[in-house]
Amino acid sequence: MRDQLIRAKAYLSFASAGSNSHLVKELRTQIKEVERAVGEATKDSDLSRSASQKMKSMEVSLAKASHVFPDCSAMATKLRAMAYNAEEQVRTQKNQESYLVQLAGRTTPKGLHCLSMQLTAEYFFLQPEERQFPNEQKLHDPDLYHFAVFSDNVLACAVVVKSTIASAKEPEKIVFHVVTNSLNLPAISMWFLLNFPGKATIHVQSMENFDWLSTKYNSTLKEQKSHDPRYTSALNHLRFYLPDIFPALNKIVLFDHDVVVQGDLTGLWSVDMKGKVNAAVETCLESEASFRTMQMFMNFSDTFLAKRFDANVCTWAFGMNLFDLQEWRRQNLTMLYRNYLQLGLKSPLWKAGSLPLGWITFYNQTVALDKRWHVLGLGYHSGLVQGDIEHAAVIHYDGIMKPWLEIGIAKYKGYWSKHVQYDHPYLQKCNIHE
Repeated sequence: MRDQLIRAKAYLSFASAGSNSHLVKELRTQIKEVERAVGEATKDSDLSRSASQKMKSMEVSLAKASHVFPDCSAMATKLRAMAYNAEEQVRTQKNQESYLVQLAGRTTPKGLHCLSMQLTAEYFFLQPEERQFPNEQKLHDPDLYHFAVFSDNVLACAVVVKSTIASAKEPEKIVFHVVTNSLNLPAISMWFLLNFPGKATIHVQSMENFDWLSTKYNSTLKEQKSHDPRYTSALNHLRFYLPDIFPALNKIVLFDHDVVVQGDLTGLWSVDMKGKVNAAVETCLESEASFRTMQMFMNFSDTFLAKRFDANVCTWAFGMNLFDLQEWRRQNLTMLYRNYLQLGLKSPLWKAGSLPLGWITFYNQTVALDKRWHVLGLGYHSGLVQGDIEHAAVIHYDGIMKPWLEIGIAKYKGYWSKHVQYDHPYLQKCNIHE
């Protein structure tokens, strides 16, 4: 029936003003009738009983039109033009959709903004001594299990911390370090003061207090070139300064704030690092949604990259990484990152973001983790195997469809939302719900 509509509209376009007025009127009537019958139908079973009769009536009208306008070449030309116009409209709509999705992915929902404001206001009512977290003596104990997340999103941090501790066999041995900026420090601190994570230890700090950034590296962390705040975020690049942020620690697991922990992670501390710095899941299998190659992000036509790096080397993911900070310090990889960063500012060696910089900074310094430690793709791929998700120690909503956004993939949201306290007074006041 939709094919009939296309032919009918093509015939209409051939009719000159005042000619064949009876046929023109008949075609227009039939077009309205068929469009009404088709409606939103996507398969034959969706059509009404009268659709068949309307289809037959349209066919009679089309037969009349074919006698009045017998020029096949003109019809073919018109159909090609209509097809081209339709393709252009589809392309334009896809571009608009992509832009709107990208925009939605960068926008803070009203509810999250409200939550931050409510918590911030509450925080400033506290006395200085009321703003302190307990167990400060554990913050620098290298024999405990230390985790970190760098984020400006209070709800995302809450889920990462809560899911990690809920999945731990020995929560009293867990120390969680949250690093944010000065704007969000009050809100995130207040959340954890109100919702202290049981037996675990929590520490919240602001990156603006890292005086060593300017004295040691002469850096403000605002040197990246991109219009996308996900890439220029200082918190995103702060990961390359881990040994300086945690000078007393030997190992640490670093999370992105869009992960959910589903299993005990203390087994990571038993991974044989083989003298290397980073442990991560690999992303070099073409059959997997997480597939990435160096060439996708890096300009290997540049001789600097071509001489130093193998374009076909297996890539790996950020999101859940174990770092050996002692080995990192020994090899002075932060300074290596700084050198690469400066080179990238002078010429377009790679796309914006911390991932390509990570690949070259930790080149030949990464050991592969079993895939079950970290499953990616929940923020952009709707066809992941459910069993892989269910059995993963960490699931990662990488991509722009975050679970706290309306554009998040609905069937994956439950893994995240079950760690959100939707009955919390502040969440209810800010209209944050599933």
